Amino acid sequence: MHDLKALRADPAGFDRALARRGLDGAAAAVLAADRRHRELLAQLETDRARRNEASKEIGTALARGDGPAAEALKAEVAVLKDRLATTEAAAARARAELDDLLAALPNLPADDIPDGPDASGNVELGLWGALRHGGAEHDALAAGLGLDLEAAARIAGARFAVLKGGLARLHRALGQFMLDRHVAHGWLEVAPPLLVREEAMFGTAQLPKFRDDQFQTTDGRWLVPTAEVPLTNLAREAILEEKDLPLRFVALTPCFRREAGAAGRDTRGLIRQHQFEKVELVTVCTPDQAAAEHAHMLAAAEAVLQALGLAYRRVLLCAGDLGFAARRTVDLEVWLPGAGAFREISSVSWCGDFQARRMDARYRPAGGRGTAFVHTLNGSGVAVGRALAAVLETHQRADGAVTIPPPLRPYMGGLEVLEPESRCASC
Repeated sequence: MHDLKALRADPAGFDRALARRGLDGAAAAVLAADRRHRELLAQLETDRARRNEASKEIGTALARGDGPAAEALKAEVAVLKDRLATTEAAAARARAELDDLLAALPNLPADDIPDGPDASGNVELGLWGALRHGGAEHDALAAGLGLDLEAAARIAGARFAVLKGGLARLHRALGQFMLDRHVAHGWLEVAPPLLVREEAMFGTAQLPKFRDDQFQTTDGRWLVPTAEVPLTNLAREAILEEKDLPLRFVALTPCFRREAGAAGRDTRGLIRQHQFEKVELVTVCTPDQAAAEHAHMLAAAEAVLQALGLAYRRVLLCAGDLGFAARRTVDLEVWLPGAGAFREISSVSWCGDFQARRMDARYRPAGGRGTAFVHTLNGSGVAVGRALAAVLETHQRADGAVTIPPPLRPYMGGLEVLEPESRCASC
């Protein structure tokens, strides 16, 4: 949500910022709705003051025995009462219209990110690891290691997966390794709800913009598309103390997405599914801490990929490719040797106070007066299914087996190589 006072103070600057995201002239509609709302509030204030004044005058008129004057004042109060009810309803509608307009607008991009209309304007910041080439793609490898897409389709439909045996264990090992690593480096582990209320989805800006991408239950709750939703909402409607910030949370959860607009894109294998697991990192901090926390979160995600021996690149997103709630985002794109392509495996985003305003999440500055909105950050640390795909393609052997990266071997009972099912029934 945007700061309405800031928009009023500099509508031209607001429009320039949103124009970088491809939106033109948004300030005019918001300011027009704001004027209508404030005019109605002013009318309410005037009518309430007159109603109160007239009510007192009735008593005065009756006290002096002026019945006709008292009756006239009573009639005026009745008219004011009806008009107040009508104006209150109109003011509520005007406020809802204003809120809807503000809620539909994305965050303003940070000043230092590049301009660009879409992914073509993104900037590569660096590459880690040597890019291997060739070999099978992960879905072909996984088919021999325990991936059963046909069973998944019979059970749940397209874009679900069943993992069996050693492949299921490797998938579990990846998630546990990531979670343990982040906890060891100071992130607080959280086991959050997987069903959340509409207010929580609105708070992190999944709603209303991305309603069609979400799964909703019959009682109105929503399946989490990412643990960002419950983790960030831990600060919802709270006033935190500056001395307690930053707060750093981590969770390993299933995630659920309709992927309504993803037809034909990365739908093979484990890359883009309706249900997947992800380790999510969330930070709640002061504005002054945000830049350092963004770098800290990015380093935490990169360390996972480096420990697994997965080549990747860092990409700074341009204004036109930012996520709805983000001011600044750096993507980590893992290299898939079999596919010969980079695929996003983490987006590390600084949201400023955009989500905090939607959640009413504040902190009390040390030695200061009043409260201020916190800043929030989120990033994958990392997506488990995509990491599994990258491990398979990166560490595959010519015979279809996969060398297990050393950090995962303790989670695999010391197993060093994952053999195809045809050769290893006990894996």
